[in-house]
Amino acid sequence: SSPAAVSQVTVRDALNQALDEELERDERVFLLGEEVAQYDGAYKISRGLWKKYGDKRVIDTPISEMGFAGIAVGAAMAGLRPVCEFMTFNFSMQAIDQVINSAAKTCYMSAGSIAVPIVFRGPNGASAGVAAQHSQCFAAWYGHCPGLKVVSPWSSEDAKGLLKASIRDDNPVVVLESELLYGVPFEMSEQAQSKEFVIPIGKAKIERQGTHVTLVAHSRPVGHCMEAAAVLSKEGVECEVINLRTIRPMDIETVEASVVKTNHLVTVEGGWPQFGVGAEICARIMEGPAFNYLDAPAVRVTGADVPMPYAKILEDNCIPQVKDIVFAVKKALNI
Repeated sequence: SSPAAVSQVTVRDALNQALDEELERDERVFLLGEEVAQYDGAYKISRGLWKKYGDKRVIDTPISEMGFAGIAVGAAMAGLRPVCEFMTFNFSMQAIDQVINSAAKTCYMSAGSIAVPIVFRGPNGASAGVAAQHSQCFAAWYGHCPGLKVVSPWSSEDAKGLLKASIRDDNPVVVLESELLYGVPFEMSEQAQSKEFVIPIGKAKIERQGTHVTLVAHSRPVGHCMEAAAVLSKEGVECEVINLRTIRPMDIETVEASVVKTNHLVTVEGGWPQFGVGAEICARIMEGPAFNYLDAPAVRVTGADVPMPYAKILEDNCIPQVKDIVFAVKKALNI
């Protein structure tokens, strides 16, 4: 397509587009959560949707995650397709029983006779200056649970394609967004801006081809990996960057194929190290056919193993930065 067909779209606008298109496409879809309607969304993700679709489709709820997540799960069991926004995923802890015991397990426990087509979405992981109770990453928490699908978009294209796929999926899907990416513009192709554009859940994307080391990340750290790859390229090290996109089901085949090619693996995530996404990737690689191709131990780059501090200098040092990724790659390559 012509260069003019590619435009810059923020992650916020991509998510808004996805919600708008899916509300229009299927009248069973509705949005609920705190501030989603009259205020246009706490992060303006649902901007304009209440005016366009009205009270029945875009619903402001009281500040009770347990209550509105429960209502949403019940609505899904009864045949609607709710999109339930948590103001941050830290607050989904108030409704973890609804997410896990009610949404995730019902299809299995009903021998497949009750579907729960629900989307839980909102910002996940660290924002800026909001301290420990608003900063943890839930990718490993929700990725742990059978019955859920879990996606973690990076770019605007990811955000739009994965949210649309999640809304159309007949299973409960947890969509882990990043507040720090909402205002970031990415190039979006004409194809990605079409109403039928979806990204299949469970497929990773190679964002950058490379030959020396495989970098695997999800959400915001994908961008850090791209930056680190650019820095390392100047030093003659070519990184292959894999954007995981989906946490569960995890596309380990794409990672394996890359490791077979590069013989080195570095995982990058904003979450805590213990039982994390990187730990799972390392274990799966060790158990599978790619292990014999590794020329060095895999290296994990993660958030620090502490509750998020409030002080900015400490916060910066708790989150993986480009220099940490560069250091990890050099460690893996022994240079």
